[in-house]
Amino acid sequence: MQSENRFFDDLAKLVNGAAGTVAGMSREFETNAREKAKQWIGGVDFVSREEFDAVKALAAAAREEVELLKARIDALEGRSAEPVTKTVRPSKGKSADAQ
Repeated sequence: MQSENRFFDDLAKLVNGAAGTVAGMSREFETNAREKAKQWIGGVDFVSREEFDAVKALAAAAREEVELLKARIDALEGRSAEPVTKTVRPSKGKSADAQ
C-alpha cells in the first residue's frame, strides 16, 4: 500500500510540475507577443486626428481654389458667358505658420 501512495504522490508532483511549466510558457508567449505587437505598431506611421483634420481642410481649400481658377480660365478664354465673382476664403483649420 505504501508504494501505491508514493506512485500517486510522484505522479501528482509530475502533473503539477508540468502544469506550472505550461503556465510559465503561456505567460512567456503572451509577453513576447505583446512586445512584438508594440514593435510592429511603433514601426507603422500613424497620424493624429488633428493632423488628419488639418490636411483635410487644406485639401478642401485647395480643391475650392482649383475650381475657382478653372472658372477664371474658362471666363478668360471665353468659354463661359458669366463672369467669375467667387473668391477663395481662407480655411478655418490650422495655418501653415502654426506648425
